[in-house]
Amino acid sequence: MSEFASYECFRVEIDQKIAHVQLCRPEAMNSMTKAFWLDLPDCLRRIESESDARVIVISSTGKHFSAGMDLGVFSDPKAVPMSGDPGRMAENLRRVVLQIQDTVTSLEKVRLPVLAAVQGGCIGGALDMICAADSRYCTREAYFTIKETELGMTADVGTLQRLPKLMPEGVVRELAYTGRKFGADEAHRLGFVNAVYDDQEAMLAGVMEIAASIAANSPLAVTGCKEMLNFSRDHSVEDSLKYMATWQAGMFRPTDMMKTFQAKGQKQAPEYDDLFPVNDLFGG
Repeated sequence: MSEFASYECFRVEIDQKIAHVQLCRPEAMNSMTKAFWLDLPDCLRRIESESDARVIVISSTGKHFSAGMDLGVFSDPKAVPMSGDPGRMAENLRRVVLQIQDTVTSLEKVRLPVLAAVQGGCIGGALDMICAADSRYCTREAYFTIKETELGMTADVGTLQRLPKLMPEGVVRELAYTGRKFGADEAHRLGFVNAVYDDQEAMLAGVMEIAASIAANSPLAVTGCKEMLNFSRDHSVEDSLKYMATWQAGMFRPTDMMKTFQAKGQKQAPEYDDLFPVNDLFGG
């Protein structure tokens, strides 16, 4: 693999149109520091705009996927003042929480599918993050927990909003109210994870195989799937069908279909053009 970018909390490599984002602070249980929250959206934007990747895999190192939010995020008095006018303190905290929420939402906003591969503990803010992934996979010893409740606060970065769309609401309420751990088998049975693997090596091999299958498809068709699925989750069936029709009228072209048919006729794998890169305004 060739290295794409280095960050404090994770490393990124691009190979065969798969971007592998790997949390790399196992000595700190991959806790999510201020740098993590600032760098992850930048990382995803760079993958989208500066690489030929068609799918993103997020994994981790060490015994645990992530211990969640590093408490140091809220210890900086410049970022989160703990004195002064209560109204102004509250307004500031609201903006901080919205910024952290935007980091998690970046997994949904990136046009590439995001696959999360989890080993060990996936705690608090880490659960928020993988709830925003397109698909989740884990090892047999993995566990998940809405830890914030045990710490005396309400989870505020997306778990309570996304998890009820992924699992039965009654179960989510129990998990949120109690803060108890739920393991790999329960997560699989409830549909939260797609598959459970015996160990991390087998999991990464399996997830990379799935990622390769995604990367082999037309990137325009795949990004259309993600756009439609995200929209349909939050809108009525009627509105979603109308949006689908409008998308198809604007985005569908027979080029990729013809490449598919020609490749099958020649018993070869089709080769599709990459999407245009995502650039800032005026291509800067």
